[in-house]
Amino acid sequence: MRRRGLLAAGLAGAFIAPGPVSAKPGLLPRLPVKTGLDRLAAAGWAAVKGERIGVISNPTGVDREYRHLVDRMHADGVTIGGVFGPEHGFRGSAQAGGSEGTGTDARTGLTVYDAYLASQATWVQMFTAAGVRTVVFDIQDVGARFYTYIYTLYDSMAAAAQLGLRYVVLDRPNPIGGRAYGPMMTDGYTSGVGRLKITQQHGMTVGELARFYNGEFLTTPVKLEVIACTGWSGRLRAGDTDLPWVLPSPNMPTPDTAVVYPGTGMFEGVSSLSEGRGTTRPFELIGGPGFDYRWGDRVAALNLPGVAFREAYFTPTFNKFTGQLCAGVEVKVTDQAAFDPIRTAVGMLVEARKEAAFSWRLDGARHWIDLLTGSARLRTMIDAGAAADEVVGAWAGELAAFDRQRRPYLLYSRLGS
Repeated sequence: MRRRGLLAAGLAGAFIAPGPVSAKPGLLPRLPVKTGLDRLAAAGWAAVKGERIGVISNPTGVDREYRHLVDRMHADGVTIGGVFGPEHGFRGSAQAGGSEGTGTDARTGLTVYDAYLASQATWVQMFTAAGVRTVVFDIQDVGARFYTYIYTLYDSMAAAAQLGLRYVVLDRPNPIGGRAYGPMMTDGYTSGVGRLKITQQHGMTVGELARFYNGEFLTTPVKLEVIACTGWSGRLRAGDTDLPWVLPSPNMPTPDTAVVYPGTGMFEGVSSLSEGRGTTRPFELIGGPGFDYRWGDRVAALNLPGVAFREAYFTPTFNKFTGQLCAGVEVKVTDQAAFDPIRTAVGMLVEARKEAAFSWRLDGARHWIDLLTGSARLRTMIDAGAAADEVVGAWAGELAAFDRQRRPYLLYSRLGS
């Protein structure tokens, strides 16, 4: 492919998509929201003071002045028996699929346990070694089934239940709102990128997920307390609130990334297309060396709601196609209220499958896309030539059933979401 003098990935400017509160960015002030951390700190840590606690967190566990939960608690004399770091680590120094290991935190002198990929038995061992009686969870999730922090939540809850520990979730808004989309996980396809039977975009906060886990999945429920947010509802996205954004993982730099991720994250299951890792706009830039403008033109011609597509060329610095010029599209969300990230990505996949260069990614004998989507259905339907609407319609019933199943565990209104 001939290199072209177009906008490079490294020069792409931030694109702020309008949220459902206003048709134009900046027309209304951002709405004030208090997180569970804000409320616990304002109460002088009363819910955990006097107890030996374990904290599960990462760089997102901050207040609106970017002060970390662990640092504040430590300075205020709360007894912390141990800190537990998920994928990417407690301080966030590791890339995808990595962790920081077990060691001593330089700032506080506290022991930090490596909790990434920890089994429930390992969680029991870590909690016992730390001597904790109450567990506090404060991590910003982004609302997709294949984002691993929600399984850190699940396994640590199960271990706490075994030990009779109290479990406190400091809730944070779901940055992409309260609506659920996409297919359900099915038996035989669970993995590290989809452990539990929830839809691909679950539409819940971590506090709501914890309640859902406790009621639907845990054989022995944990003694759970959720310190809820105030001022948030399921119709709000990250750009509608006054909360600061801290990237939850190295490839989730902005709220824009989170909005598209439940859909374009599926391109991890395609070996011939980069999902934009190794660029400044991961999951918004999608392309590959064997593609050109024609794929993007067909995707744009779909006229999908709430989104536009820019012809884009980029060269990843790591991950797929390092140092190779890729052609494709930049996904530009124009109306978050109308945008369905999974329907959009299905349309992109249907058109990409028509290209000779297209190939699904294999992980041994398994197709990675099957693990991401929860079954072989999406892949086999696209391979058979199904249209995007047919693919999406195939999961309408299970999505509606999931919406009913989760309803008793919701803490926040979904009106207008």
